[in-house]
Amino acid sequence: MAGAIIENMSTKKLVIVGVILLLFQAFSFMVGGLIEDGAVVTVDVGLAYRDDSLGEWTEMAHSIEQRKLSCNFTTPKTIDNEGRYYECDLMPLMELGCVFHKYYLLNIRLPVSDHKKVNRGIGEIKDIRLVGIHQNGGFTKVWFAMKTFLTPSILIIMIWYWRRITMMSRPPVLLEKVIFALGISMTFINIPVEWFSVGFEWTWMLLFGDIRQGIFYAMLLSFWIIFCGEHLMDQMERNRFSVYWKQVGPIVFGSFCLFIFDMCERGVQLTNPFYSIWASDVGTELAMAFIIVAGICACLYFLFLCFMVFQVFRNISGKRTSLPAMTKARRLHYEGLIFRFKFLMLVTLACAAMTVIFFIISQVNEGHWHWGDYTVQVNSAFFTGIYGMWNLYVFALMFLYAPSHKRYGDEQSSDQVGNSGEDIQLTTTITHVDGPTEVYKMMRKEAQE
Repeated sequence: MAGAIIENMSTKKLVIVGVILLLFQAFSFMVGGLIEDGAVVTVDVGLAYRDDSLGEWTEMAHSIEQRKLSCNFTTPKTIDNEGRYYECDLMPLMELGCVFHKYYLLNIRLPVSDHKKVNRGIGEIKDIRLVGIHQNGGFTKVWFAMKTFLTPSILIIMIWYWRRITMMSRPPVLLEKVIFALGISMTFINIPVEWFSVGFEWTWMLLFGDIRQGIFYAMLLSFWIIFCGEHLMDQMERNRFSVYWKQVGPIVFGSFCLFIFDMCERGVQLTNPFYSIWASDVGTELAMAFIIVAGICACLYFLFLCFMVFQVFRNISGKRTSLPAMTKARRLHYEGLIFRFKFLMLVTLACAAMTVIFFIISQVNEGHWHWGDYTVQVNSAFFTGIYGMWNLYVFALMFLYAPSHKRYGDEQSSDQVGNSGEDIQLTTTITHVDGPTEVYKMMRKEAQE
């Protein structure tokens, strides 16, 4: 039996989000004691905790797990090389969603039974090594500070945005509703519920975080489809969510599949932290297939979004042919709106590209210990950068698409327009007081076209 005491070095309990322990077993080579192909090691493992150095240990979890060995011996298998170590892949052992206590005790026992053929054909075990992966205190402080600051920021702009919409004489259109829903999902992922885990042992924090991020992914991907589609649809087809079911339906279905896949592992880990979907051949193949399919689908989505943005640009270029017939003031007004709209579309495309890259890297990093020699590391700066980009993008959307109640240059416009009867509204945003957006109205395709 092997035992290890793991101490939570953060006295303020800031290292609370998660810890992953990977088991590396050092097997030595002996003639007549080779590791058989497809050998499986059975581990009787238990976890206990206490909050002071003299207190009694309280059992937290206990399980008997099996892990398949994947070992190579790079030198000739001769008597001269006896005692050399095999090169074995790391095996997942345990994953905790909350490191709440001060001390943890990990007991590992390798039972042997010739009758049941338990732990036979696994060679000679010389040593057991543990590798711990955790969220350090420095990153946790930055992460908590960002969430604490961004939550009220997005919440305030969201309330201001919806108040502006409700002040209109018209009802909210689909695009405005979707932007508001995106703000709600961003607020949901921003809420720093991690602060509560300082005083409560919430082992479901990792699962809850995945659910929040999945909801935001689904909302963000759906928004981009509707955002581009609303600037392409005929006037009769606009403002109806039902016309997007072919695009939004697969997004919702994919998000549901992600949820099921997450529940298959982290859902079980709520009661058994030693469970791993990578422990069996079938689970490993399913997990690998799921990650590959998810990456391919993310790339296809981005290509489809690029095609939709291209159509929007082509549509707006066609509408610019009507600008020379306008007065100079109105033409300059619409040219400014078109420029800001094109810039927003390019920012949307860049945000989508970074989101897809982050999603793929996150999926690979989730199982990078299971990809052999191929390893992808996600830098904490990249992680926080993507998170900040999402908040800034949502903030900009609600600011730009909030209906404006101001008019600028009325006196000048009356002199310039004269008897033309054209009503000029110069705004700092791309919105219109009586409609969704001026660009939105200008780009519509008449049904008779």
